[in-house]
Amino acid sequence: MYERILVPTDGSDVAEAAVDHALDLAEKYDAEVHALYVVDIDSVNISLGTEQVDRLKQGRFDEMEELKEQANEATGVVADRGAERAVDVAEHVAGGRPHKVIGDYAEGHGIDLIVMGSHGRAGVRRALLGSVTERTLRSTHVPVLVVDYFDED
Repeated sequence: MYERILVPTDGSDVAEAAVDHALDLAEKYDAEVHALYVVDIDSVNISLGTEQVDRLKQGRFDEMEELKEQANEATGVVADRGAERAVDVAEHVAGGRPHKVIGDYAEGHGIDLIVMGSHGRAGVRRALLGSVTERTLRSTHVPVLVVDYFDED
């Protein structure tokens, strides 16, 4: 049923809950998992110059160590958990508008299912879904499994 599962991640607890679901499904269906970290160009645009934003859109993070570390850490968690379960994980980092990058990646890589958290690390939690999740649901034809996370503290 599923051969390629995309899990967008920002390293948040909600995203990590989605990772667990994606890996469970990958084990069941012998699927590969694609971990995608998207640097939201709109949110970093204010503090960066045009040249730096253009580099981010091209996926060039070489001069932005902090962003590179966050991205590698977030996708690395997926890869490490996948390795523990013998699930193949492809890591990818991109810059742009998250919902658009997620949709384009899914279409361009033959993704069968997107598994993502109900809301991310940025901003205040909305009544039902985070804006990236909601926009992804509205802009892709790939099935999306939305995973929520409740902090037990």
